[in-house]
Amino acid sequence: MLLLALVFAPFIAVLLPFLVAQRGRTAIAVSAALAPAIGLALLLSQAPQVLDGVVVAVSYPWIAQLGLNLSFRLDGLSFLFALLILGIGLLVILYARYYLSEQERVARFFACLLLFMGSMLGLVLAGNLLLMLMFWELTSLSSFLLIGFWSQQTAARQGARMALTVTGGGGLALLAGILVIGHVVGSYELSDVLAAGDVLRAHSLYPVALVLVLLGVFTKSAQFPFHFWLPHAMSAPTPVSAYLHSATMVKAGVFLLARLYPLLSGTDWWFYLVTFTGLITLLIGAVTALFQHDLKGLLAYSTISHLGLITLLFGLDSDFAPVAAIFHIINHATFKASLFMAAGIIDHETGSRDMRKINGLWKYMPHTAVLAMVASSAMAGVPLLNGFLSKEMFFSETLHQHLLGSFSWLLPTMATIAGVFSVAYSLRFIHDVFFNGTPINLPKFPPHEPPRYMKIPVEVLVFCCLLVGMLPAFTIDSLLASAAQASLGHALPEYNLAIWHGFNMPLLMSCIALVGGIIVYAQRAPLFRWYEGLPDINARVIFENTLRFLYGLVSRTLARIENGSLQRYICLLLLAVIVVLVAGLTPLSRITGEIALTPVDPLTALGLLVMTGAALLTMGFHRQRLTALLMLSVVGLIVAMVFARFSAPDLALTQLVVEVVTILLMLLVVYFLPAKAPAESSSLLHLRDFSIAASCGVLMAVLTFAVLTRPYQSIADFFLANSLLGGGGTNVVNVILVDFRGFDTLGEISVLAITAIATVALLKGMLLPRSRVDNQGRAWSSEAYPMMLGMLARLILPLALLVSVFIFLRGHNEPGGGFIAGLITAVALILLQVAYGQRWVQTRMGVRFPNLAASGVLIATATGLVSLLLGYPFLTSAFGHFNLPLIGEIELASAMLFDLGVYLTVVGGTLLILSGVGRIGHSVKLPEKL
Repeated sequence: MLLLALVFAPFIAVLLPFLVAQRGRTAIAVSAALAPAIGLALLLSQAPQVLDGVVVAVSYPWIAQLGLNLSFRLDGLSFLFALLILGIGLLVILYARYYLSEQERVARFFACLLLFMGSMLGLVLAGNLLLMLMFWELTSLSSFLLIGFWSQQTAARQGARMALTVTGGGGLALLAGILVIGHVVGSYELSDVLAAGDVLRAHSLYPVALVLVLLGVFTKSAQFPFHFWLPHAMSAPTPVSAYLHSATMVKAGVFLLARLYPLLSGTDWWFYLVTFTGLITLLIGAVTALFQHDLKGLLAYSTISHLGLITLLFGLDSDFAPVAAIFHIINHATFKASLFMAAGIIDHETGSRDMRKINGLWKYMPHTAVLAMVASSAMAGVPLLNGFLSKEMFFSETLHQHLLGSFSWLLPTMATIAGVFSVAYSLRFIHDVFFNGTPINLPKFPPHEPPRYMKIPVEVLVFCCLLVGMLPAFTIDSLLASAAQASLGHALPEYNLAIWHGFNMPLLMSCIALVGGIIVYAQRAPLFRWYEGLPDINARVIFENTLRFLYGLVSRTLARIENGSLQRYICLLLLAVIVVLVAGLTPLSRITGEIALTPVDPLTALGLLVMTGAALLTMGFHRQRLTALLMLSVVGLIVAMVFARFSAPDLALTQLVVEVVTILLMLLVVYFLPAKAPAESSSLLHLRDFSIAASCGVLMAVLTFAVLTRPYQSIADFFLANSLLGGGGTNVVNVILVDFRGFDTLGEISVLAITAIATVALLKGMLLPRSRVDNQGRAWSSEAYPMMLGMLARLILPLALLVSVFIFLRGHNEPGGGFIAGLITAVALILLQVAYGQRWVQTRMGVRFPNLAASGVLIATATGLVSLLLGYPFLTSAFGHFNLPLIGEIELASAMLFDLGVYLTVVGGTLLILSGVGRIGHSVKLPEKL
């Protein structure tokens, strides 16, 4: 229960900012901070046992057939990430209170932030891979809302779209990879998956699973070549950048690397793909960061570089490398979040992020300058700060890999070069912003320190950088050990978190990086001239042009296919059917199987002959709409008789009432169409259509013949055997609808209700002229509501209602049920509407048709929720036999309530569609009294 509260508290709290929106920014921020504060308290209450290596797990069955359960686990790794999500989230909320102006949509911002926070918590605490994927996609959607928060800005909209497209595409690849893992392992539960590493690595599908998972990881964590989206996401408000793009969202990918490390690592595939992707990303990000003039642009590319560093560490063939990677995850989150906040303060107080303008701010903002310089020094890896410790670990691990053979020098060399540029861009952040002259044309001048509480989050994070850097063994050791052990899946290698390890090669590499960075920054002028001479490649322009090309390609393709001709659409559909049938029938050595066909008796032959004749007449008179409709009704009637002939009375009843309802609705539509359709097809098109129709008919006949003459195993035996025992009814069809496949039925009636509402919405306001004469020139009767029809409808209504009640009550054990009963009631009410008009009927019914359909869906859903609350799977049916006075024994089943929902939805949906069609024509004055 604690883990559930931890995950879902932010989702529940999403509404709080809106409830207090009128009370100002402080009240909104306080309401938003409640959920992470409570979550942090709950999380810290589990710290003692988690740090001792205990795994807190909980699991609730959800869709067990798919392997999807509500499983959550809290181990050292998830504890660390949850701590970062909640802790930095609280600081960001405090910071955003002062960053956002009163004119901003503050409540919406904090609601989106809580939505993202809950998504990240669900991701890191998920104990089921499919559940993890759901939260993974939620992070992409919620980050899209946050990045595009300033939707009035083109850059924000484009940046949000770019981020969603790239990470969403990676999410699809990750879905495929998880499905492959589940197929190989046989489970999606994380405990089972992590224990099956040897099984997966030995399987032939391992490379496929690895590549697909890594695509998801690399897109989320902005690894090369998918790194281009992150700098353009900097158009988001700075609190979003500080939270998503330094501490949480971009860390989701490396979290997945850490989580699945026992499952996927230990192979050459893993080493080369992860290591070299991380190395390229590390170098590209470090070099490009130096040449950015936008303060957040520099931080964005430096984030890319550090994410590449972490990825590279996970790829190395060493047990200690993941420990160093997790340590750097912690350090990077603290110093990079503080740097983004400092950049936001500078932007907030000066109105600019251009480092060519914001010079000499030490004079105006000394407090902010000290905080930013300490954080920048940690990013550069200066001793006595946390970044120095994890970067030394990184240098050390690059020296101890052996898979590159004689080229093993490559990794430490490239790592040192990246370290040089890391120092250079950190030094540029310090020098160009706080020194290097005086401000130039600032929109806000003179700048000054921000509000006191706006600096507190930066101070807390900078203090963590100092504390971890000076006292690592006392501050971070137990948390790091717990998280690293959970990632490795076995005992940790020996390591020592100390400030000083003596004079060694990693220390020399650090010194080279520091000195080299200073030299590179001092000689930056020729480097900047060289960089400006390179081709200007704008990822946003390329991305937008690519999207336009794809949109254009799709539009041109659709224009060739979707030309507005229903005839063409059906033609293409039937051609696809022909291809599929030919492909399926070609491998058969012979069409005839070993089972003889059932002999055709004369009555059945007569029915088939009548149905064939009616179908041919429908085709022959298709231009005369009313005649074609009458012939079509004959086809439907014979189909109902065929169902009855072959012992399917439920289907026969359903077909019959559906036929009546649809014919009535089609008659209403035909009323507004010309009586005779014009000839639109040429002789050549007639020949084409005849050939396609004949081919489909012949192939379907062959397929049917091949199936009926071969033995097949049907699921019907299961339902026949369990209908009475499991569902309490002898009518197998109805038991399937309301019990075994009740979830399908719930979806179908929901679609029916939605379709009815959509039909009314589409037809609303449409006015078509009503014809005053029929197709032979005879005037229509001036009597809108004939008395004889009205009297007949009044006589039929109670009889139809009685029949529908009878059909409804017997449906669980005899042919019938809510669907058929609902259609019978709808037919009677349709007749009444035709006789007296819609307003007259609806007024006397006392209920609106949309409410009737909605109540049916709600009742059906409520029956499923009751079973869920009682501890049974959703829509589990219960039944029993009871003795009632004067009546005797009677069976009662909860499925009857579900069937009642079906009944109401069918009645409401059908009448709603009818009312929409009936309003198409010009209005006619209705009688007030009859």
